[in-house]
Amino acid sequence: MHKQFPLRQIHLDFHTSEKIFGIGKNFDKKQFQKMLKTGHVNSITLFAKCHHGWCYYPARHGRMHPNLKFDLLKAQLEAVHEIGVNAPVYISAGVDEQMVAGHHHWLRRYADNTTTWPKTILEPGYHEFCMNSPYLDYLIAQTEEVVRNYDCDGIFLDIVGVKTCVCQFCIKLMLDRKQDPRDPEAQMVMAREAYLKYARRINKAIRMIKPHLRIFHNAGHITRGDYELVRLNTHIEMESLPTGGWGYDHFPLSVRYCQGLGMDMLGMTGKFHTSWGEFGGYKNARALKYEASLAIANGAGCSIGDQLHPYGHLDEATYSIIGQAYAEVEKKEQWCKNVSSVADIGVLSYEAFLTQSRSGGVIDSGVIRILLEGKFLFDVLDPESDFKKYRVLILPDAITINAKLKNKLKAYLKKGGKILLTGTSGLDTKNIFFAVNAGARYLGTGISNPSYIAPRFKLRDFPPAQFVMYSGGNKISASAGTEVLAWRQDSFFNRDYFHFSSHQHAPSTLKNAGPAIVRKGNVCYIAYPVFTLYAEKGQQIVRDITVHCLNTLLGTRILETSLPSQGINTLMHQKANKKYVLHLLYASPVKRGQSIEVIDDIVPLYNVSVKLRLKEKIRSVRLVPQGQELEFCENNGVVEITVPEVNCHQMVELNY
Repeated sequence: MHKQFPLRQIHLDFHTSEKIFGIGKNFDKKQFQKMLKTGHVNSITLFAKCHHGWCYYPARHGRMHPNLKFDLLKAQLEAVHEIGVNAPVYISAGVDEQMVAGHHHWLRRYADNTTTWPKTILEPGYHEFCMNSPYLDYLIAQTEEVVRNYDCDGIFLDIVGVKTCVCQFCIKLMLDRKQDPRDPEAQMVMAREAYLKYARRINKAIRMIKPHLRIFHNAGHITRGDYELVRLNTHIEMESLPTGGWGYDHFPLSVRYCQGLGMDMLGMTGKFHTSWGEFGGYKNARALKYEASLAIANGAGCSIGDQLHPYGHLDEATYSIIGQAYAEVEKKEQWCKNVSSVADIGVLSYEAFLTQSRSGGVIDSGVIRILLEGKFLFDVLDPESDFKKYRVLILPDAITINAKLKNKLKAYLKKGGKILLTGTSGLDTKNIFFAVNAGARYLGTGISNPSYIAPRFKLRDFPPAQFVMYSGGNKISASAGTEVLAWRQDSFFNRDYFHFSSHQHAPSTLKNAGPAIVRKGNVCYIAYPVFTLYAEKGQQIVRDITVHCLNTLLGTRILETSLPSQGINTLMHQKANKKYVLHLLYASPVKRGQSIEVIDDIVPLYNVSVKLRLKEKIRSVRLVPQGQELEFCENNGVVEITVPEVNCHQMVELNY
């Protein structure tokens, strides 16, 4: 059986050139152990083979680093196991630079015959191998050697995934199947088959030796809606370094989907100022506290990336900083295990509807931003998810409806569910008519771009006006009995050489040109791609009209809070312990340099008000882990609490 899943992990890189000497010369068991204790670490991913292709043990399949004089992997494993720390082992699967010179024909190729990642032969960087080449046999032999000879607690295989390739091996396989290697769809089919072959073969090889070993294949992202790929893993590690290219939107989106998969999961950030491969770059402890807190607030454990110095000693500054974050996680763990999320809203991820392995991009990011800022409780879903537990479903911007989904949505509506549609979502697959009754007829894309929206409801921060929408929107007509919540207005003309006015765009004609937001029964439709617009423009009115529509559909929420827009709230249910755990977080990322968001200051919030509508009768409320009892009142099923302080992260335990 698996050991208890650890929540305080280090992911230790060691990608080390053969041009560096004295590898591991400063490794000291006591120093290694001391740093892990300082960091409050209970799991560390150790390295067997790095991207350079060097092994850090005496290898029969592969070559030990030429400047390493002892079995570093064995020494590290013995050190961490001696103090009760878990130790999965890392193998660079997709890249192996040491093998490139003699096996250049095994490399993954683009259509122009270039390789990844360098664009020219003299550019520094790693090259990916194709899993349809004989490289796979070599990799499996390496993995078997590590699993058989070392007491590892899991295997982490890196730089893998569904990746198109037109090397000689892939071309031959496609031609043998009468497929055109120039066809992108044929390339994608081959890419998927190659990845499945790799993962299934390597999983089988590992389990033949150690049947219960944990296995994770890292592609840098968990593709939503692709169960076949995710089930190749025993657990999930969500690589999501906010400063390393993923941003602060990625993790909340990914984790709220992975929550529903029923698998143990870790959120992986890094100690680096930028991203992987950085020496001497440090993220401050406040930022790591926030990122670790965000993970446990969503039912995940934490994994913080580090990179070992070539001499083999763990950096004291790094583990002092990590320790400040993990000390708090350690105190909070008992309230973060065996939990399930509580949500009003289910979001159908746009990514889950894409036919190829691609990111949901701005659409999914826009949904997350609006829901987080609007303080909604939500989960991220795919078409196979159970819709029944959600009071409202969101189909964002571009989700067309096939026959299977149409029947599922109709059944959901029949049982009282409510739906928000935006943009072209809700249309049939031919983009002709609404597949569910939205109270409107679709008339095509609006000609005026930009156009304007005139809400018929009161806004909190704005008086009545015509608000520009940086999109043409869609033309619709409302059917009988449909409530029009906002009107669309056109501009005088679109901007071109012969027609332009002022610096940007022409003003509104001030004439209603058709409905912009309608509601019919349990379906509300916004004729603009509001989530795309919000991700790209960040316009408050776009967020506010979307929040209004969601509030109209919900009526009342499970949770209401006075947290500001940058705050994050989650509500988790620990059913076995008969308690709910409310998580309140607050930090404000700021831009540093050209493209890096960092968390610099943590500003405490005071007297945060909370209202909760729960099915159970609440017996007691307290701050945890502090243990401080909180006064609360309960009227007509509404529990009202004032949380005295939120300093980065505060948990509130509600017992019933």
